[in-house]
Amino acid sequence: MKTPPDKETIRRTAFELGFDVVRFTAAATTKTTQSHLREFVAHGHHGGMDWMNETLDRRADPKVLWPEAKSVVVVGLNYGPDHDPLDSLQHTGQGVISVYARNRDYHDVLKKRLRRLAGWLHEAAGEDVKLFVDTAPVMEKPLAQSAGVGWQGKHTNLVSRDFGSWLFLGEVFTTLAIEPDAAETDHCGECRRCLDVCPTQAFTSEYRIDARRCISYLTIEHKEHIPRELRALMGNRIYGCDDCLAVCPWNKFAHVTTHADIVPRAEFSAPRLADLAALNDAAFRKLFAGSPIKRIGRNRFVRNVLNAIGNSKNRELAVSAQSLLHDGSDIVRAAAIWALGRLLPREEFNALRARHEQTESDPVVRNEWGA
Repeated sequence: MKTPPDKETIRRTAFELGFDVVRFTAAATTKTTQSHLREFVAHGHHGGMDWMNETLDRRADPKVLWPEAKSVVVVGLNYGPDHDPLDSLQHTGQGVISVYARNRDYHDVLKKRLRRLAGWLHEAAGEDVKLFVDTAPVMEKPLAQSAGVGWQGKHTNLVSRDFGSWLFLGEVFTTLAIEPDAAETDHCGECRRCLDVCPTQAFTSEYRIDARRCISYLTIEHKEHIPRELRALMGNRIYGCDDCLAVCPWNKFAHVTTHADIVPRAEFSAPRLADLAALNDAAFRKLFAGSPIKRIGRNRFVRNVLNAIGNSKNRELAVSAQSLLHDGSDIVRAAAIWALGRLLPREEFNALRARHEQTESDPVVRNEWGA
């Protein structure tokens, strides 16, 4: 019979594997947390993320996901940027990619280290383990709060007193009983900067968000045409949005990441919209190999880029939009029309419409000409 490692040995081993935060909690969520999740889905605030409804019971309660689980090792990896992400919003000829997506897919980065931690714990303790990184039906942020990693702020994201807004989370569930760490309490106070800064007013109230209005959802999860009433509010954000994270005053305690596979790649920090609009499928796949951006596909990505072009007020970018009027994707053609309607003088746009409107086969895209 093996003597399992004590809590501090587990923590020390996790630090040695490169994690920046290591905390422990029970494999459980509160009734309040479960109720909030069910309310979120019941109101349709999850939008087209059908998997949230399909996995609702398992997501709400870890005991449904894995009845034998007793404890959770919650780890965090710092991805703090070296500048204010909001600065990039001023450069309208460039696209803004969320800080978390400017290098390798963090799921892969975390999983590699979590496998080593989980494997070591299984061997050392003789107990079963399972690891999770975001893609599984696990309520990571409530577990992180109960473990003392941070708390869910009014924007529903995790806030850390040591790392601000910038922590990737991962978990190792185990049948080993580990004494939980103290939970973190809410330190938002009267502050509401994160709520007020949201360009699309996605927050229905404090601690409540409607994903259907969230720019991160619209640019990543939303598979169709972006709603017209939201397009002009999105600026040059082409993959994700950091606004509510970046304005948090707790970021004064944040640290710039030193993890080489997380430090932003230069080509993802200030990409030119004209270059991105010219990407075909092969070029898109090559540029974003190993990146989380690759999973949304070229068409949705170029849709986002064209939306940013329409918001750029840069007449020269109309050439990029016009070149995509006959693209094979309906969401790309529709976005190109909208962008041209924002950039071209009305007479010039109407002349273009006269040449192209009648040849458009998709009725939704055709309607963009006259919208």
